[in-house]
Amino acid sequence: MTQDAKKIAKIISISAFSLLIIIYALFRSRDLIFGVKIRNVTLRPSENIARLEGNAKNAINLTLDGREISIDQEGNFDETIALLPGYNIVSISALDKFGNRDEKSYQLIQ
Repeated sequence: MTQDAKKIAKIISISAFSLLIIIYALFRSRDLIFGVKIRNVTLRPSENIARLEGNAKNAINLTLDGREISIDQEGNFDETIALLPGYNIVSISALDKFGNRDEKSYQLIQ
């Protein structure tokens, strides 16, 4: 093998290794990059109550109308709330470990 071929092989191998490190770093920091997301929320009102289900991806703290609710390891939540007669606003707020916040509000007429 000539010196030029060895030099090209060395550059290609170093470049490939560097690219793998960058891809791995991006994969590991995806929670920081994409932050917290409230997704797949379903609100099922009936009579004077409503059942709220959904997922808060990457959340460590989830509040529903100002009170903290529990979430499982995957971020799933399931909560029942009381509705007042007339116009109701249901607010969900999620916070991740880096301080990013996502908020959703839903309006219901009972």
